[in-house]
Amino acid sequence: MSRDLAVLLLVVLLALSSGVGFCDARSGKHWRQNRGPSTTMFRRKGKGKNGGGSPPHSHRHQSPAMPAPPSPGGGNGHASQSPPPPLLPPQAPPAPRSSPPPLPPSLPPQAPPSPPPEEPSQGMVFSVVAFGARGDGVTDDTQAFEAAWTAACKVEASTVLLPPELEFVVGPISFSGPNCKPNIIFQLDGTISAKTGARAWGSGLLQWLEFTKLNGISIQGSGVINGQGKEWWTYSDSNDDDDDTDSYTDQELEKMPQIKPTALRFYGSSNVRVTGISIINSPQCHLKFDSCQGVMVHNLTISSPENSPNTDGIHLQNSKDVSIHHTDLACGDDCISIQTGCSDVNIHNVNCGPGHGISIGGLGRYNTKACVSNITVRDVNMFKTMTGVRIKTWQGGSGLVQGIRFSNIHMSEVQTPIMIDQFYCDKTSCTNQSSAVAVSGVQYENIRGTFTFKPAHFACSDSSPCSEITLTGIQLRPLTVPQYHICSSPFCWQAFGELYTPTIPPISCLQLGKPAGNRVLSDHDQC
Repeated sequence: MSRDLAVLLLVVLLALSSGVGFCDARSGKHWRQNRGPSTTMFRRKGKGKNGGGSPPHSHRHQSPAMPAPPSPGGGNGHASQSPPPPLLPPQAPPAPRSSPPPLPPSLPPQAPPSPPPEEPSQGMVFSVVAFGARGDGVTDDTQAFEAAWTAACKVEASTVLLPPELEFVVGPISFSGPNCKPNIIFQLDGTISAKTGARAWGSGLLQWLEFTKLNGISIQGSGVINGQGKEWWTYSDSNDDDDDTDSYTDQELEKMPQIKPTALRFYGSSNVRVTGISIINSPQCHLKFDSCQGVMVHNLTISSPENSPNTDGIHLQNSKDVSIHHTDLACGDDCISIQTGCSDVNIHNVNCGPGHGISIGGLGRYNTKACVSNITVRDVNMFKTMTGVRIKTWQGGSGLVQGIRFSNIHMSEVQTPIMIDQFYCDKTSCTNQSSAVAVSGVQYENIRGTFTFKPAHFACSDSSPCSEITLTGIQLRPLTVPQYHICSSPFCWQAFGELYTPTIPPISCLQLGKPAGNRVLSDHDQC
């Protein structure tokens, strides 16, 4: 009977415990551990055969409609048996979800906006063949060249390509800026030949291929520019300006204008580079730089016959920061001619000959002012040239040549290796005039070899003597050549300077020191 009483008490306690928890859940209070005596008794009785007691409730807020999930049993490690969950009042069914608003009617697909026009990419190649050039050595390809240049002009760092093994015949062309993009390359691997026949040149032009007002222009490759100069050197004046073909006889078609063009000219350009190509048989000067800044010429070959008139190799005028090196020059006039307005010119590792040597001038023609400064010529070979290193000025001019250095130059069969001539005249006679372009500060170092006429010639002005001429390591020996009468003695007139070492032959005519009463240059003479 006592056992039945214990079972009855246990049932009562379970009922009371369930009632308290149900009320707490309905009232919405925080679920917490009950510290009353009935809970303690419940825990003690729960440690019987059925395992551990109920786990403590979580301190988190929980939804009133959802009891916390039971925790795994503890104590002796057996799974706990939780009391049956309290009965919950029936809940209202969930409200039906509102349907999403209807979608707007779909619009017809639209074409994507057209992208902006693409800029031509840098480095594009424009072959003259793609623009219609034939390259057969007969057809006039002038228009194809002009069209290729027009396209390349619009693209930075573009290339105009002249493929190898083709000969392009073209007339006078001007590849012009200043609106062209910079750094254009003229890749010459074929041959460009000048048109022959007087009709292509009208009354005469000063240049054949001209590049003007460009920045970063380069001509490179292994090709050839052929000026067809023989047609001009055998000049015969036509005296006929009529452009009608029918007005020409076969004989008159062979006559060329008296004005002869330079083969390749750069004007008003900066950062100019010419490398690798050959220029041959120009009607007049082969390569000219006028009013250019930053010029680089190397691995160039220039060639025309020794008797071709006025065919200077490279002509510089009003140009600064010029470098010419590793170049072979053979022509009928000056290998390199340096005219007024040039400064900071560096020439080295050049072979010159035949020709007239490397010259500064002629300067001061027609009573003009001329200024040349900071010129270096070194490591040069001269072979069978008329002069070696020369400074030449006309009478009546003004201005100044200064800061000139000729060093390490080898002369072979050169008529007059060293020359300053302030009485230059290319005619039978010239009018004597008192004023002259002044010459000062000229260094001659290690100039050696053979001469066939005179070792040195210093002919300076009475009114403006040459000053500060220095000679070091000069060794020039005569070489007997049948057509020349050797004058083994040097010539000096109003030339002043210093002999730093003995010379061969002795140049005792150079007056030591400075000229007496050396005049101060006037503002008109200053550069």
